[in-house]
Amino acid sequence: MLLKIHPERISDHKIKQIVQVLRGGGVIVYPTDTIYAIGCDIYNHKACEKVFEFKQAKKKGFNYSFVCAGLGQLSEYATHVNTPVYKLMKQVLPGPYTFILNASSKVPTIFKATKKTIGIRVPDNAVTQAIVEALGNPLLSTTLHKDNDDILHYESDPDTIYERYGKRVDLVVDSGPGGLTPSTILDCTGTSIELVREGSGDISMLDIQ
Repeated sequence: MLLKIHPERISDHKIKQIVQVLRGGGVIVYPTDTIYAIGCDIYNHKACEKVFEFKQAKKKGFNYSFVCAGLGQLSEYATHVNTPVYKLMKQVLPGPYTFILNASSKVPTIFKATKKTIGIRVPDNAVTQAIVEALGNPLLSTTLHKDNDDILHYESDPDTIYERYGKRVDLVVDSGPGGLTPSTILDCTGTSIELVREGSGDISMLDIQ
C-alpha cells in the first residue's frame, strides 16, 4: 500500500494507520531527513526477521540503527555515553547523523546477538518523529539496499520506490521526494570519535579522527 502524507500538515489519522501496520508486524518504507529508509518495530521479532531477509544480510554484520524521537530514549538503548559525545548529540540532533554507541542491556535480544553496538538516529523530519512518538518506541531502520550492493543508488521518488518495493513491504509512506545522500555515521564507542561515513551531516565543526 502507498500512503501519501503531507510533510508538514501531518494527519493524525494517517499516523495511526502507519502505527497499526507496525504494531501488526509490518515493514514500512518511510521518509527521513536524508533518504527513504526501511523500518519496523524493534520489539516485533518477525518484522525484524523480514527486514533481515529484505536486506539479504547476515545478522552478525547487519548495519542498522534505532530511529528515536529524541534523546530521551538514549539511556534505554545505549550505555557508557560520555559527556563530550552526549553534548555533541545534543548539538546536532535532530539531524542527519548516526551515532554508533555501546548497546545497553535493554536492547532486544535479536540485536544483541548480532553486535554489541547500536546506531542511534534522531532525524529532523516531522513525519518520522510523529511515527516514532505514536509507536512509543524506536524504529529499526536501515537503507533500502542489499548489504552486498557494490554501487549505491538511493531512490528519492516515492512512486518509483513503491513500484520497486511495494510488493516486498507492507506500506510505503509517501511524504514527497527524498534525499540522495545518507546520514553521516560517527563511531563513538572508543576513546575518540571516528568518522565511519561522511554523508549529509556537516563534519567541519566536529573533533573526529
